[in-house]
Amino acid sequence: MKASDLLVRCLETEGIDVVFGVPGEENADFMLSLEASQGIRFVLTRHEQGAAFMAEAHGRLTGSPAACLATLGPGATNLITGVADANMDRAPLLAITGQGESTRLHKESHQIMDVVGMFRPVTKWSQTIFRADSIPEIVRKAVRIARTEKPGACHIELPEDVAREPSDARPLEVRRFRRPVADDKVVDLAFEEIRRARRPVIIAGNGCIRRRASRQLRLLCEKTGIGVVSTFMAKGAVDMDAPYCLFTIGLQARDHPARAVDEADLVITLGYDMVEYHPRLWNPRGDKRIVHIDFLPAEIDARYHPEVEVVSDLAHALWMLNERVDASPPLSFDLSGQAEVRRLMLEELVRHRDDDTSGLIRPQKVLFDLRQALGPEDIVLSDVGAHKMWVARHYHCHEPNTCLIPNGFCSMGFALPGAIGAHLVHPDRQVVAVAGDGGLLMNVQEMETARRLDAKLTVLLFEDFAYGLIAWKQKTQFGHHTDLGFDNPDWLDLARSFGWSAHRVERSRELGAVLARALAAEGPSLVVIPIDYRENERLTERLGAIQETL
Repeated sequence: MKASDLLVRCLETEGIDVVFGVPGEENADFMLSLEASQGIRFVLTRHEQGAAFMAEAHGRLTGSPAACLATLGPGATNLITGVADANMDRAPLLAITGQGESTRLHKESHQIMDVVGMFRPVTKWSQTIFRADSIPEIVRKAVRIARTEKPGACHIELPEDVAREPSDARPLEVRRFRRPVADDKVVDLAFEEIRRARRPVIIAGNGCIRRRASRQLRLLCEKTGIGVVSTFMAKGAVDMDAPYCLFTIGLQARDHPARAVDEADLVITLGYDMVEYHPRLWNPRGDKRIVHIDFLPAEIDARYHPEVEVVSDLAHALWMLNERVDASPPLSFDLSGQAEVRRLMLEELVRHRDDDTSGLIRPQKVLFDLRQALGPEDIVLSDVGAHKMWVARHYHCHEPNTCLIPNGFCSMGFALPGAIGAHLVHPDRQVVAVAGDGGLLMNVQEMETARRLDAKLTVLLFEDFAYGLIAWKQKTQFGHHTDLGFDNPDWLDLARSFGWSAHRVERSRELGAVLARALAAEGPSLVVIPIDYRENERLTERLGAIQETL
């Protein structure tokens, strides 16, 4: 077979079932090979960045990589932001780019650039295929690296002349390895730290959303009562209704969950990733006692210097801790302060549920109604902007991987294409993207993709005519903000021109009914909400006023 056929066969063997992308002439052989595939679906997107975000959402939801495709030069540069986002958000992804003939890669030539070198800083591995017979090894290595904790992106480049080469090679059989587990002695040390603590707290990071890890974490909390604060990407690791759920940390302000960490005499970090929430924000003096449990050793940082590091498959390490809890006398902690944190946050979550305002609508009301409208398994995806902070603080989950927030690389433009990827993974669930008017227009072209696929998804658009998060942060730091305002299209006309259902909420008490109509519609829907971002500064003032200890 020719090399492009072999590449497709190798992707099929790896279980990759979808490729998102925008092909070019340098991908022609690959596209014809892909067309003949019985197991891989190709989804044509309207921009390469949208393709990468769709593949990222697929990887975060399934734990297995999807592929995204671009041609050389500008196609590859368009792809790179979404690939970087997947890599830093720990989503397995395989990026495939075309390239000109290998005979001209060493010199100045039309559209030729060092794509592999460009992708190296934003992937776990990036490699050119120079010979057709090396394809099975390269694909096997790329997919294995992408899946291995912590997951991320890998990149393969296929020059157009290599794509046509004949080969007798065959795909390598997929063989999985079991992750190593911790030594008993180090788990004993971790358990001893927990046993001696009076006010331990858990910071759950994105490693905890693996379902096996989530199950073991919930068992540990049910046995001990220790409270869990989650990073943005760990939402759903514990059920929002559980008494030990202390909601989300990461606003970079002294919010109620942050106070639970302030008061703790031991911080147990599980699957914690400092790309989300740096230790200087929760351990500013570097004096916290820390037990680190993760797939990888701790990153070296002056404010993150654990007493014990348990490097292991996370679920197995938690199982080992649970065994020790069962075998020991009952543990005794003072968790009254954590109960107070939960009580205060529950009050915050329902404070505006009965709002009846016209014009601008508070974000707290929007997210309360959204949570009521969705089931435990339905999926929310947040874009990046001021709304992301409100989703993080006010939208909580029952199950892992039901709220996807880009919080490592934090790229705007994720939510709409990500929702398309989520719909293709779970067509039986409601999928809702929450986006600002800044972020939605960055990949608005994918509205056509959603309609063409007849994707059942809803976009909630928070409209404030500005880059609201930047304005919020500048105002907090400097007392004013620079010029960050812009105009918007007529959203309803725009949505209808793409064949979407379109709704606008003029009064907060109408929001629940509008949401119900949008969620019930066939195909994609847009709900435009004029948002009251005066609440940003009010929240900053309230959090700044929190001083009392628990």
